[in-house]
Amino acid sequence: MISLPTIPVRRGGLACLAVLALGSTILTACGTEETAAGAAGQGAITVENCGEKVTVDAPVTELYAYDGGIISIALAVGARDELVAVTGIARDQELLELAYPKDRVEELEVVGDDYPTLETVLALKPQMMFAGWNYGFSESRNLIPETVEEHGIETYLLSESCRQEDGDRGTMEAWTALRTDLLNIGELTGHGAEATKVAADIDERREALESAPKPEKAPTAFLFDSGTDAIFTSGSFGAPQAIFDTAGVTNATADVEDTWTEVGWERLAAADPDVIYFVDYPGQSYEEKVKVLQAHPASRDLTAVKEQRFVNLPYAMWVSGPINIDAAEWVRRSLEHFGLAPESGIEPRLDITALSSLTGNEWLR
Repeated sequence: MISLPTIPVRRGGLACLAVLALGSTILTACGTEETAAGAAGQGAITVENCGEKVTVDAPVTELYAYDGGIISIALAVGARDELVAVTGIARDQELLELAYPKDRVEELEVVGDDYPTLETVLALKPQMMFAGWNYGFSESRNLIPETVEEHGIETYLLSESCRQEDGDRGTMEAWTALRTDLLNIGELTGHGAEATKVAADIDERREALESAPKPEKAPTAFLFDSGTDAIFTSGSFGAPQAIFDTAGVTNATADVEDTWTEVGWERLAAADPDVIYFVDYPGQSYEEKVKVLQAHPASRDLTAVKEQRFVNLPYAMWVSGPINIDAAEWVRRSLEHFGLAPESGIEPRLDITALSSLTGNEWLR
């Protein structure tokens, strides 16, 4: 299908604050003499992204996305046909096929290797690139939004990865970041109504979890992404914080004001978590993570390690994306299984037992 290109309008200075409300769109009107839409054309779409405006003169029809969580945002809002190419989907393909069975995930055009490069983006020449800081964009790989935009390609940053003044990532609560992206990408691709429905469904499922019976004391969870010398985990601005909060569990690293980051082994020892949750993806297998925990002096005597209270969920369930709500339902299920929370009657909607590539989770057997 051949379509006329949407000419992106460069990001401008922030003229007014966006108002984010439940069930609303992110598009905002400003009390200035000339709005962004007026400057770009009557059909222009403007959203706020990481404190800056992104404006296109018509819905984006050629979107390039990196990473499973980001791809899931595009799929969830109905932008499958606008998704012209992806990178970094291999580890999440089975999960995305399970979550979006009608979206022909296996037919998505995959370009490049594990990470996007400037050469890949320029060869593809999409109208918009959707990625995040260290979720595709990277100074070390000479791939930053400004460079891409110089070549006439608009960029949209994953809101979870918006950077603080000191360079750490995270400027808003994780559910808010996800809602922002769902509604923004929905607006930018002409699927605003579908995006609003998806956001409302997440809200409804969140409310059910947050209203579920609670134990006298909230159990503590530690997210173990990977680790040997140090542990890669997630702090207060990462999607795991939102997942744990909604499921009724305390995040052991909630005081770390960052998204994905490293902590020392003493943090795990001091937390003495009730359950250890793993991020499943290549690099360090589930079995290798368990062996590290069982061998390290800081963790081998922890109750969760001795009793093997381990829960392994796919990567795209932990990084910011609509499948975060499925992760929250599974976290709640695991708490109930280990006797750490009362029965809620909530059944996870996504059946992770159907994932042939997901190892571990002996508690489900």
